[in-house]
Amino acid sequence: MARLPQDERYFLEQTGVPKLWGEPDYSPLERVGARPTLEINGIYSGYIGEGTKTVLPAYALAKISTRLVPDQIPEEVHQQMIAFLEAKASPTITWKLQYLGGNPATLSPRSSPALQALTKAFEWTWGKKPYFKREGGSIPVILYAQEILKADVVNSGFSLPEDNMHGPNEKLHLPTWQKGVQTLIYFFDILGEG
Repeated sequence: MARLPQDERYFLEQTGVPKLWGEPDYSPLERVGARPTLEINGIYSGYIGEGTKTVLPAYALAKISTRLVPDQIPEEVHQQMIAFLEAKASPTITWKLQYLGGNPATLSPRSSPALQALTKAFEWTWGKKPYFKREGGSIPVILYAQEILKADVVNSGFSLPEDNMHGPNEKLHLPTWQKGVQTLIYFFDILGEG
């Protein structure tokens, strides 16, 4: 029997880590999609070539990103990170935090007509109700569509965890993709009737 994605064993198998970490009051699924995050995407410092060298690096660079949740404002989060570094960074170093941009989080209300239509389309295509979960993503146009156009926006993907989304070996499971196309056809048909 397939386990639901909030099952801790599921995340251990997907990531290959020996132990999960995070806020104990939240399930692994909530930590992955509904809570704010801070990720180190890359680190550069010192000698990084083959073999060893006794080098004391003069500088280090880390690329980080954060996933925001509703009621967080990107510029405020940036200022909070500066305040944290001012309080915690060693006085023996100099540092700079460069803001490269960001957008607030968005949510699609479950009561929205578009989400109701998509739910029906999923049930029609897959023969069962969809499993809703929050998922991080960087799609700034969604916020603009909601705020400027007052559009009813919904997001859905049709990939599987083993598709390695955004990885160097990303792939799509074609039968799932084909059912996704059929779901979208039903979605637009149902939406057009409303």
